Amino acid sequence: MHAHAAHAGGSAPFAHEMDSSMQAMMKAMAGSSKTGDPDHDFAAMMVPHHQGAIAMAKAVMEHGKDPVLHRLAQEIIVTQQQEIGVLKSRLSTKPAARRNASPPAAQPGKEKPQPQADAAGPLFPISSQDRVYTSDQTSNTVSVIDPVANRFLGVIRLGDPVPGALSPLYKNQLLVHGGGFSPDHRTLATVSVGSNSVTLIDTATNKVKGVVYVGRSPHEAFFTPDGKELWATVRGENYVSVIDPVRMREKRRVTTANGPGMVLFRPDGKYAFVPSSFTPEVDVIDTRTYRVVARVPQASPFSPNLAVSRDGTEVWFTLKDSGKTQVMSARPPFRILATIDSGPISNHVTLVDNSAGHFAYVTVGGENVIKVYRRGSEPALVATIPTGDLPHGIWVSGDGTRVYVGLENQDAVVAVDTLENRVIATIPVGQQPQQLLYVPRAVPHGKGTANLQPPGIAGKAGHLTLSAPKGEGGHAHATVSVNALGALDLLQVAAAGLEPGKNYKVWLTEHRTAPFGRKQALTMFTTNAAGAQVGQAIGLLRDVLTPPKSAASAPSQRYLIITPSDGDSPVAIQDHYKPMPRPEGPSAEPAPAAGGS
Repeated sequence: MHAHAAHAGGSAPFAHEMDSSMQAMMKAMAGSSKTGDPDHDFAAMMVPHHQGAIAMAKAVMEHGKDPVLHRLAQEIIVTQQQEIGVLKSRLSTKPAARRNASPPAAQPGKEKPQPQADAAGPLFPISSQDRVYTSDQTSNTVSVIDPVANRFLGVIRLGDPVPGALSPLYKNQLLVHGGGFSPDHRTLATVSVGSNSVTLIDTATNKVKGVVYVGRSPHEAFFTPDGKELWATVRGENYVSVIDPVRMREKRRVTTANGPGMVLFRPDGKYAFVPSSFTPEVDVIDTRTYRVVARVPQASPFSPNLAVSRDGTEVWFTLKDSGKTQVMSARPPFRILATIDSGPISNHVTLVDNSAGHFAYVTVGGENVIKVYRRGSEPALVATIPTGDLPHGIWVSGDGTRVYVGLENQDAVVAVDTLENRVIATIPVGQQPQQLLYVPRAVPHGKGTANLQPPGIAGKAGHLTLSAPKGEGGHAHATVSVNALGALDLLQVAAAGLEPGKNYKVWLTEHRTAPFGRKQALTMFTTNAAGAQVGQAIGLLRDVLTPPKSAASAPSQRYLIITPSDGDSPVAIQDHYKPMPRPEGPSAEPAPAAGGS
């Protein structure tokens, strides 16, 4: 150890940390409980050995300068943490383990869950106690999925669809959009943009515990790693609302750049990371002083989402307007490490650690895919997974073997096997899912289906695609969802492959081919820097665009085209519509999960 100190060039803090780590490791190994059972004794000694290796790796990351060793130390931290989980699980199967310092095996309903993002926390094998939640923006619901059966269980209804939700007497939630969960996995925090609210939900009973109202247009929220505070980004203004989750009231505000998009914390709780949706800047906040301690430039202004690595070394965030994803250091000095051209409408990102390695999964709505990048000093694309229409929210399972992805324009969720990088299930949910969360051990006991409701009109939807006219060399394409709102319907089109910064119109036409007949303009949008955009329209649209199977050839059917605002020639034309069975009636039962693809 003294040789290490000498070689460090007089770095006293580093030498002290290394020496302390080594002494603590040796003392813990010598003091571990010995039984004479080789398997038990090996595991008992290797746990403190690995903990010492992690402490030393963190020391070199804090003080060292060599980028190769920095990355090696990062790999050591992640792999040693995973191996500690395996060692502790093996110890828990042996009687002597219950007499030493190692924790007992997890028992259903008795374990004390840790935050999914906590590097020191255990890995949770997929269980029927886990839940997948989606925030459904149009139906104003939270959809609930059992990940073992990949089955839709029902919805938690927080409000009514538009236009009922626009009544001057309406007092429920509007534009259910974002969400987070507590470190004990017992409370869901759901953010509603239109009603300026954060709804706290008991994950065991699916009942609303209370509602906290904040400033204009909040977007996302997450609990601090100690669970004592809930931070909500108020994107319509310039601050993060810090909420007391017990008293259910705002306790302070932290000023940020205009338009804070999301907040997540380093696993040790020391820093919060807040990208902006209106300002090209990520703010790093000291959670002890509530002050911004660093402002890291974004490549473009619109970042809706980020993820923090389990080892607390990296932050990944998406840029929806420019089709990029950036990687920054989660340690001082905070700086950009890599910029990736991920693709148009880069929505959300989740970080995955499993036996195959360390990866980032990015949903790319303009290409209807997930892009998988191997994390490292030079992130590399290793897989592209087709998903369905407009992938948006994404979250990793507690053991890293799956990710779940919300399909905004398909009203569905897909389950992806991360070891094979393929879709294994498609599950129907509420209308236009946005944020998606995977919460391990959300249900401590029982079936966890109390107070869930069937989807009602949320099950009434149509889905279309548009493509560039054949033979013209264009690249435009779009997905379209048409969701029932009661008497009216909401049409949402997600278009890509267009010219950046140009105005386009979406038209309703009598015919699918030229000369198209009578045209009615539905909406107009301006493409972003990646040549993509999302537009919406409200009207009597579902039955004429996606008629029931018995009426597929009815003369009332209409079609969609997209043209430049200053021209008549279409750049995208609706593909042939293939009618599909759909649930009817407000009490339609949840559909079972579809098979793999």
